[in-house]
Amino acid sequence: MTDFSILAQKSLAGESLSKEEAFCVIQTADENLRDLLSAAFTVRQRSFGRKVKICVLQNAQSGLCPEDCHYCSQSNISSAPIDKYRLLSKQQLLSGARKAVAAGARRYCMVASGRGPQASDIAHMTDAVRTIKSEFPDLEICVSLGLMAQTQATDLKNAGVGWVNHNLNTSRRFYPQICTTHTYDDRLETVQNIKRAGLSSCSGGIIGMGENDEDIVELGYTIRELGIDSIPVNFLYPIEGSPLGQQQKVDPIKGLKTLCLMRFLNPQSEIRMAAGRELHLGSWSGLAFYPANSIFVEGYLTTPGQGSQAARTLIEEAGFEIEEALSEPDSSTQQQTVSL
Repeated sequence: MTDFSILAQKSLAGESLSKEEAFCVIQTADENLRDLLSAAFTVRQRSFGRKVKICVLQNAQSGLCPEDCHYCSQSNISSAPIDKYRLLSKQQLLSGARKAVAAGARRYCMVASGRGPQASDIAHMTDAVRTIKSEFPDLEICVSLGLMAQTQATDLKNAGVGWVNHNLNTSRRFYPQICTTHTYDDRLETVQNIKRAGLSSCSGGIIGMGENDEDIVELGYTIRELGIDSIPVNFLYPIEGSPLGQQQKVDPIKGLKTLCLMRFLNPQSEIRMAAGRELHLGSWSGLAFYPANSIFVEGYLTTPGQGSQAARTLIEEAGFEIEEALSEPDSSTQQQTVSL
């Protein structure tokens, strides 16, 4: 049996796990899960204590995407019955921010489907971000707008965006199996552009698309090499009408091992339990806070999710603490806020 405490100490010392050690984590016997989680918590605790950050997503533009990402209900090749609309207005995006704050979110993430933003899209989003930050100066703002140039990322940073999300999703080897309309290198270039602009990077993966353990390990190493600040770990939500709509559920124990691997390889990064956790982890979700320190509430882009109050209960019953939320807006703003 692997001594996971040794792996934890290596991680805390800034040393990378060997490939053999990484595979030991992802393939450890199920009966050793408690020891693995305990070691992962040792690493998590150094940077984040027992705090859990709440995040809320806003689908800022739905559908209408020319790409063929097989996991996505918004892709050009999906027949899933979803809402389709252009970029939400500034007022709608501000309303979403108010709802996020009311739900206890520290981070508000606006996501627009599409290959990448036009100049008009960047102008619209920067205007919206400035308005949101004027009302909620302490609210962390993340946007996900597809493939992006450095100049576009710089404009977003100057407007008050702190993070840009652009997931790698899987390994280089497996990527052509889930998308053919852009390449892995296209995604890597966008992540590098985000970093060159001085923004915090947000990039993770999706588990359960048909990848193997080697793909998961390679994704973890790539994220480490890039120095990603915030790592969402998604679990595929099979949506009827999308190419991966018939994929089987992920073993929840395998999901927890994956989160532990990401924590060992990225000791100081935020590990965010993201889409599909409700479906795949189920009653095991509370254990995910041993490696992960962040959670999404109130649903995802086109799929439902756990409500904020239920998530708060989950966090507290698992023995963790909710990262302090922002102050509520003043009374005049509260009258305009729509409850979740």
